[in-house]
Amino acid sequence: MSAYFNYIPAPNVKSLNKHAILDLIRFTSGGISRAELAQHMELSRAAVTTIVNDLIETNTIREAESRSTSNGRPPINLEVNPNRGYVAGIDMGATHTSVVIANFAAYVLEEKEISFNINEGPQASINQAETLLREIAARANINIHDILAIGLGVPGPIVTDAGMVLAPPIMPGWDRFPIRETLEKKLGCPVSLNNDAELGALGEWAYGAGRGENNLAYIKVGTGIGAGLLLDGQIYSGATGSAGEIGHLTIEENGPLCSCGNRGCLEAIAGGQAIARQAQEAVKKGLRTQLSSIKPIENITGADVAAAARKGDLIAQQIFTQAGSYLGIAIAGIVNLFNPNMVVVGGGISQIGDLFLEPVRMAVQTRSLPAAVQAVRITTALLGRRSASMGAIVQAVSIAMHQIAEGKANVVIGT
Repeated sequence: MSAYFNYIPAPNVKSLNKHAILDLIRFTSGGISRAELAQHMELSRAAVTTIVNDLIETNTIREAESRSTSNGRPPINLEVNPNRGYVAGIDMGATHTSVVIANFAAYVLEEKEISFNINEGPQASINQAETLLREIAARANINIHDILAIGLGVPGPIVTDAGMVLAPPIMPGWDRFPIRETLEKKLGCPVSLNNDAELGALGEWAYGAGRGENNLAYIKVGTGIGAGLLLDGQIYSGATGSAGEIGHLTIEENGPLCSCGNRGCLEAIAGGQAIARQAQEAVKKGLRTQLSSIKPIENITGADVAAAARKGDLIAQQIFTQAGSYLGIAIAGIVNLFNPNMVVVGGGISQIGDLFLEPVRMAVQTRSLPAAVQAVRITTALLGRRSASMGAIVQAVSIAMHQIAEGKANVVIGT
């Protein structure tokens, strides 16, 4: 049931049961009764009542309105108390940063996205994220010290225990920088650091297209390409935190140079920068395209190509069809290896819709094993650009709620 990560509860049975019950309440749509908790947990009603009373006393959960039943007294359902506190989610991409503030029910209270350049390095980028968070907190009339936890996503391989990235291909200057520690010192609350594609998977699982799916792959297609893998209800990060780096699978052995130093990587032929580069080359060749009106040619972006494709530009559509086919080859590998029920394609490039998704589906259908492909559904992210930031909110709420359950956080906001 629990797809969040980076939280380790105290090693005793009551504590473990408390955290499991908390997650059942949190992720059961419409709430859940004490009797249903006892059945799910295989615990006595008395044991469940003791734990539930503890959680109610800390204002972490509350009794919800009862569901109507055809006969008899309706059960009293339990739900997360949305007013227990505030959390924040930060999605830091290669060319943008998005910050969201939400309550414990993950209801977004304020948000803002800005353009920025991750190449400016960790100090400048973290300062911008902090400034943006303080700005929207003030706009929502929320004291920054009332934010109980923060989830942060970055586009690189994470060393979870250390709270840093290791040799990230598109984050120059960030290698081994203490990201989590730096942000915790600035804002005075616990921070969860995760890969942005993993958070995309978590966001879509909790609130988007992947609700209820235990085996899901989220593919983020932006400047870079990465995958977040949810296997048996748990995010899979791998031995060193670099699982899901499908952008650096070799697709063309002698293809264009990639930011990682290799040639022919998926990211180098189907990522946002690759799409922009292919469009620039088409204009230089004198091919007929709406993109030739953009001056200088070097200013053409992946977003420009997407806009032209939507307007019927043949060259732009061909570029996206080819990129989608390459992505489909990589996703077919994921389908064969991990046998997911669902693949969710997100990120800025994916917003073009079926022009990009249909060639992906065709390549997956052609190249996947029949036993695997018959069970998988490929769709676009329901949360759109919010997937990773909402995954960060899931993480932040998990940290805050479980710390409260352990008696490590005492701030009470609302009732």
